Amino acid sequence: MTDSYAVIGNPVAHSKSPQIHAEFARQTAQDIVYTAIFCEIDAFQATVARFREAGGKGVNVTLPFKHEAWNIVNHLDRRAIDANAVNTIEFKDGQMAGYNTDGIGLVRDIKDNLQCFIKGRRILLMGAGGAAYGVLNPLLEEQPEHVVIVNRTLEKAQQLTAHFEKNGGVATGSISARPYGSLGGERFDIVINATSAGLVGAMPALPNDMFAPGALAYDMVYGTTTPFMQFAQAHGAKVADGLGMLVEQAAESFYIWRKVRPQTALVITLLRGAAG
Repeated sequence: MTDSYAVIGNPVAHSKSPQIHAEFARQTAQDIVYTAIFCEIDAFQATVARFREAGGKGVNVTLPFKHEAWNIVNHLDRRAIDANAVNTIEFKDGQMAGYNTDGIGLVRDIKDNLQCFIKGRRILLMGAGGAAYGVLNPLLEEQPEHVVIVNRTLEKAQQLTAHFEKNGGVATGSISARPYGSLGGERFDIVINATSAGLVGAMPALPNDMFAPGALAYDMVYGTTTPFMQFAQAHGAKVADGLGMLVEQAAESFYIWRKVRPQTALVITLLRGAAG
């Protein structure tokens, strides 16, 4: 019998997840069907319950339901606890297990696809919202020299660092919170934009000389060249969008459900070709 999976979100029609998982299934000869489900803002728990009762095996969760998903599952993996959010739910043995694969998706894209080392590097993480929570600890597990979290509202950046220090997820001194205005004279090897500013054609104010030689500028937004990416390219950085992260986090979800790891490079190439 074909196993059913889905992505639940609002909006969700734009999601590439059905195409990605269809390619994973074709590669690995897995008998699954994967659909996109639009969910009203106040109906997430009921939507998950209906899908589960209809025989669904698991769901991906996208905006704006990742924190609500965190609240309704029976078990949380460590990355979901760190992130305060769940993007993958597995229905198994009458229980719902929650995972967060965003951070490992980012790390694998940077290390494996972009061939950029994280260990020993100086990282700037822009933003202190849900996207930053989701990726911070997997980045720290790679042992960078230091991670600076910068946010328009300094208090939110401080809350993010305190959250990880409280949960014992980081080594003392490996992370700090700063305002944008404090970056003058700093150099970073990897700069990650975890804000949504690029979706509205904006970017935070950044110093022109912040990129170390050979630096990587990574925007989690995909499908468009954001002002941050344009700025970084103009100042000598290598630039990447978040399409690889999208595929890599999906691959981790697929592995959780099917215990088979697909080849992501093929799917990234396919999606980039379709976008072109």
